[in-house]
This record gives sequence, structure tokens and C-alpha cells, in this order.
Amino acid sequence: MNLEEAIIYRRSVFPEQFEEGEIPKEKIERLLALANCAPTHKKTEPWRFKVATGGKKEELAEHMAKLYKNTVPPKNYSTFKERKVREKVQKSAAVILICMQRDPKERIPEWEEIAAVAMAMQNIWLSLEAEGLGGYWSSPAFIDQMGPFLGLADGEKCLGIFYLGNYSGKAVEGSHGDYREKVSWI
Repeated sequence: MNLEEAIIYRRSVFPEQFEEGEIPKEKIERLLALANCAPTHKKTEPWRFKVATGGKKEELAEHMAKLYKNTVPPKNYSTFKERKVREKVQKSAAVILICMQRDPKERIPEWEEIAAVAMAMQNIWLSLEAEGLGGYWSSPAFIDQMGPFLGLADGEKCLGIFYLGNYSGKAVEGSHGDYREKVSWI
């Protein structure tokens, strides 16, 4: 698959679509090395990744379910949703916690560092097909409370959760509106 096809066929693959089996550490490391090639202003390289596999996934699943239960208003609580929070982690071969380390000197706006992290994740997303993997980025309402569990450093925050699993499904073109409706020539 060439780059244009990787962009056109990039899609979310959800944990319930994942196939059984572990992902070799080398594959995950290859994805993270490609993420590290993302552009970044002032070379801050703000992306940080925490990878959970094996038994650590179960700890993560329980922690996230607890956060869901403790943060959702009682009138909105759902045992089904709590179970889904746990199952997404359990059905994944690996979970990548997407974090950002803010430049201590704040030389650039925070949004530029968030954008750099998103570009690093796009590098991962575009690489999944070639590795026989699928993935899905989620940012649950409790994401800002993941810090203590992850042991985040000063200035570091968790921006999302990337569920990663084996996937051999056929790539289908994403459905996007006409780009011309989103462009103004000036």
C-alpha cells in the first residue's frame, strides 16, 4: 500500500473487531519509532507514550472502570458502559496511552504541541495496515484523571487512549465529504 492509499484507507478499527493474539513488542516499537518522526516546532518532541500489555492491561482496565464509575454523574451511570470501558482494554492486544510533555519553557503555544502529538499518532495510524493491525483513539471524559495511575511527570498530561489489536479485515475507503466544500481560495 502506498502513502496515498494509506491515507485514503485509514480508518478506526474498534476493539470488538480485533483478532486474538499478542502483538510482538518489535511491531509496537516500530510504530512508536515512526511516531517519533512527526514534525514538531522548536524540536520539543512533546509526544510521550505509555504502553500497557499483558497483566498491566488488566490493571488499566480496572482503573479506567473505577474512574468511569467515580466521575460519571449518578443519573448517567450505566453498568453496561462501565463494562464496555473495561472490555475495550481487555480486547486489545496493547493499549497506548497518548501523552504530551509540555515544553517547560513554554516557547510555543500548547496547541502546537497537541498538534505535534496528533501528527505522531497519525504516523502510527497510517502504519497499521502494513503491520496487520487496527487501532482506535478514544478520549473518555475521565482522561484528565489518568495522571496518578500513569505516573506522569510535571507538565505531562494524557490526551487519549489508543486501543491496538491484530486486524486482517479488508481496507475500505473512508467516507469523507467533498473537500471542495471545506476550501475557500483567497
